[in-house]
Amino acid sequence: MTDRSIDTAASAPVWHLGEEEAHDHGASGATILGFWIYLMSDALIFASLFAMFGVVSTSYAGGPTPREIFELPLVALNTAFLLASSITFGAAIPHIEAGRPGPTRVWLAITGLLGAAFVGTELYEFSRLFAEGATPQRSAFLSAFYTLVGTHGAHVTVGLVWIGVMFVQLGQRGLIAENKRRLMCLSMFWHFLDIIWIGVFTFVYLFGVIR
Repeated sequence: MTDRSIDTAASAPVWHLGEEEAHDHGASGATILGFWIYLMSDALIFASLFAMFGVVSTSYAGGPTPREIFELPLVALNTAFLLASSITFGAAIPHIEAGRPGPTRVWLAITGLLGAAFVGTELYEFSRLFAEGATPQRSAFLSAFYTLVGTHGAHVTVGLVWIGVMFVQLGQRGLIAENKRRLMCLSMFWHFLDIIWIGVFTFVYLFGVIR
């Protein structure tokens, strides 16, 4: 074998490795971009719901007002659950980047538990309001309230399902490139819901009580 053939054989794997890395970076960039577009479209949906609530937020039709039905300590506790879940998800990011599936799963599990506590508290709030007769058909204000808060809660529920799927994927395949991309998209989605909830807490609950 000549020196030229040896050099060619030695350099071939490096060439293919470079192609694979470039393909992986390209797929990752396209996935992240596509998910950003989805988040922007989702933001428009929530913007429409906020606008609808703003228009009818004082249309009580003789029914209960926010000050009469909202319990700020309960809502503040629920807000703490969701904010803490964003912190725990953030704690998982260094482990994701370093390729450590074990600690990543631990932080994902904690995030999922906090998210489940948020959804459970929200369902408790809804059941209490229903028991008091504050149902969606009672007034335009309550219809808009349940639509906005319920849509956010549905998104958090989807996020919990996604966390569960990723938990299984990490156990089966570890932190391969595809799972890292999915986790980064999930992180963006989860923090997006956190930001939306801060708006809900301020605009719906806090302003409603002090108005």
